[in-house]
Amino acid sequence: MTVLDLATVGPAARCTRLLADYGARVVKVGAPPRKSGVQVDPNFHAYAGSRFMKRVRLDLKADAGKAVFLKLAEQADVIVESFRPGVVARLGVGYDDVRKVNKGIVYCSTSGYGQDGPMKTWAGHDINYLSVGGYMHCAGRREDGGPALPGATVAASAAGGMHATIAIMAALLRRAQTGEGEYLDVSVADGVLSLASLNIDAHLATGDEPGPGFDILTGRYACYDTYQAGDGKWLSVGAIEPGFYANLCKALGCEKWIAHQLDDDAQDEIRRDFRDAFKKRDRDDWVAELGPGDCCVAPVLSMPEIAKNEHLRGRGAFSQAEHPEHGVFEQVAPVLAGMNPVEGAVPVRPSAVTDSEELLREAGLPAEEIETLIGDGIVA
Repeated sequence: MTVLDLATVGPAARCTRLLADYGARVVKVGAPPRKSGVQVDPNFHAYAGSRFMKRVRLDLKADAGKAVFLKLAEQADVIVESFRPGVVARLGVGYDDVRKVNKGIVYCSTSGYGQDGPMKTWAGHDINYLSVGGYMHCAGRREDGGPALPGATVAASAAGGMHATIAIMAALLRRAQTGEGEYLDVSVADGVLSLASLNIDAHLATGDEPGPGFDILTGRYACYDTYQAGDGKWLSVGAIEPGFYANLCKALGCEKWIAHQLDDDAQDEIRRDFRDAFKKRDRDDWVAELGPGDCCVAPVLSMPEIAKNEHLRGRGAFSQAEHPEHGVFEQVAPVLAGMNPVEGAVPVRPSAVTDSEELLREAGLPAEEIETLIGDGIVA
């Protein structure tokens, strides 16, 4: 499968990273440096350094650049873009334009709020989409009462990138049966709505108003929380099932609370006793006992600890890459189920390096035309 990727960062770039790690041939389509406008090149290590991807730079505002893109699109299976709604149509490289040369194209537009609706033109980032979709309201609270910032780009990665990847794979399966491509309107805010659907569905069905402390997953009970150990490090506790909760209480010397797991009136006292118990030993001592002890306890690992973690390393979670300026470094390997493992150090090229001539030759453009396009600055 060949994917043309018109994005440099954000949900669309997350999507094509996943598709590439599942074996797709991804071609990054950017603008020539002097015509890139607000387009930015990510850090050399971001998005796995465009591992195994090809790159071409086209001036899509020029008729010749648009013609080159449509020539590449003739042989593509998927196009992913993340411009504001309406931009690709104005450029002449939207779904309707591409479908004239390739009826089987799966064309995926990713945007913050979708291609229609009152908010469609709003600018935004992760925190905004998480706010609109219900995630931030149910997050933990800061000391001033405001929602705490999440520790990962959940909207871009899951609500956007994985959302788009799933939609594209489903569309390709449908195309295998019908021969027809389709247009996909991937809204990151819609994706957040799906991620937060347990709480939103509860409100829609019952009128309840989920938020921090509403239920077991949002901090109502002591059995699902984080606790600080004697060395200042933290543990996560997710002892939802009564059997796991009983094991935890016994290990902490808090047997008297076994029968009160969901007793709202006792939660402050349970938390107090849990905090006091965890403070008696260092985090890793607790982890060594409680981790394998069916208590649903795990350490809250820092980035350096993650990089050294025996379990993650044993599962091949990290691979090597090599950049001509930055040397050899590690990165997160293709870790999702079904992805092909990486062997050896993967070359990471500077963003200025492209495969334009090779790609244009494959598309059928003659050498003289390619030379002219490059000379005129339409292609880089």
